[in-house]
Amino acid sequence: MMKRKEFILGAAVGLTFAAVATAGGVIQWPGAHAEPARVAGQLVPSAGAAGLAFAPPQGAPLSFADIFQQVAPAVVQIDVKTRVPSGRRGTITIPGFGTLPMPGAPRGGQDPDAEDEGATAMGAGSGFLISADGFIVTNNHVIANAEEITVKLSDGRELPARLIGRDEATDLAVIKVSGGDLPFVSFEEEAEPRVGDWVVAVGNPFGLGGTATAGIVSAKSRDIGGSDNPYTDFLQIDAAINRGNSGGPTFDIYGRVIGVNSAIFSPTGGSVGIGFAIPASLAKPITDRLMRGETIERGYLGVEIGDLDPWRESMGLPDTARGAFVNSVTADGPADRAGLQAGDIVVGLNGTPIVSSSDLTRRVGRAKAGDTLRIEILRNNRRQTLNVRSGTRPSQADLLAGNGMAAPDAPPVAATPTGQVVAGLNLAALTPALRQRYDLPAEVDGVVVTGVAAGGDRRFQPGFVILRAGTAPAQSVADVQAAVAASRQAGRDNVFLLVRTPEGNRPVALELPKAD
Repeated sequence: MMKRKEFILGAAVGLTFAAVATAGGVIQWPGAHAEPARVAGQLVPSAGAAGLAFAPPQGAPLSFADIFQQVAPAVVQIDVKTRVPSGRRGTITIPGFGTLPMPGAPRGGQDPDAEDEGATAMGAGSGFLISADGFIVTNNHVIANAEEITVKLSDGRELPARLIGRDEATDLAVIKVSGGDLPFVSFEEEAEPRVGDWVVAVGNPFGLGGTATAGIVSAKSRDIGGSDNPYTDFLQIDAAINRGNSGGPTFDIYGRVIGVNSAIFSPTGGSVGIGFAIPASLAKPITDRLMRGETIERGYLGVEIGDLDPWRESMGLPDTARGAFVNSVTADGPADRAGLQAGDIVVGLNGTPIVSSSDLTRRVGRAKAGDTLRIEILRNNRRQTLNVRSGTRPSQADLLAGNGMAAPDAPPVAATPTGQVVAGLNLAALTPALRQRYDLPAEVDGVVVTGVAAGGDRRFQPGFVILRAGTAPAQSVADVQAAVAASRQAGRDNVFLLVRTPEGNRPVALELPKAD
């Protein structure tokens, strides 16, 4: 889930292949590698497809039955045995999507009060064979932390599988079963799917196995994962996908894999016609590298960033301004060593404009460790260029563990607010006494919030520190007053602040009261 929008990891898409009759005639499907029916060396639709009274519109398939028949052998069910901590039985936590029910009931005679390894749980997902010798593509979240992986083929055989490689950042994984001459399907490497193109999904919803759904590409380049899925522009499809379909393929009507299902948008937990698949253009090069035993490494700056769009107006920037806003910089990381600062706006990389935080993340990710990245920034309304030597992106677990600052064990001791009231906030310059009261480290520099006045913004709490006001550093209460005055003079009803909180730096557009 993603907040309560409920982006749910667990969706399936299908395999397509074979021949199908359309109003335009017979089409040969090149994408799947099973044995189709042939007449005079050509793939043909089933006998029941001929002579029907109903004719579909030009370009529409008469039926998806032949496609399903040809590609279904390459779709597999993946069963995993994992360990669920005793306090989290029946659930699994996936970064960016929240805590979800496991698609299988926990099993095992674990003592409910045990605090050791937790209970054994069974889960199920989908996958598809991409080679005759048993390589299978699925989602990382399907097999993450699995103690045992079993693959069930369409012919009923159950085979043990071993993990070959996985990539958390794109939610892709490759596993392998032993065997030869297995049916498989192929990624589409050339033709880009269009919005409105037919898709067919085959997978394992709710453990049912062998289920096909059909629909169209509803949209492209969907950014649904934020910082937890930073490298993927998802395909949006309306073919029904549900829990247990994760890792299954999305096919075009030629039986070629155009996506790997990863998530659904749903307020109910079931399909409402909005599903998301990792496009083949990203999935194929990643899975190719995993099959070769390579570790997926990406460039790294060491910054927490966000989109500029929500803050452009409060900063007083023009509507045309684009870039990535730097919320915070990791101490002694590549960006910190190069001089990048919280509050900078990254507007260019190696001579090419940056249009969003996702754009910056993906382009930095393509760099290799040691590459020099020429980063153009906007700081205090002035452009300058910094050269950053790229590092190697840490694992997702390490990034999550090091994200933000730990919250204090107890709230700051209540005290009478000190300082001046500015825009509904009691503000004071940082003193040794205030640093001690709010447990603020020596490297934090700014203006501390000591209270919220009547009618002030209750999101603020004593101990928050205003690091920047407008586009300039906040080194004194006067700096915040100046930023407020400049916003009012420009006719804006809010002012931009970068605020240090116990959970990390947060940008805020502070609404301005009519009078302090």
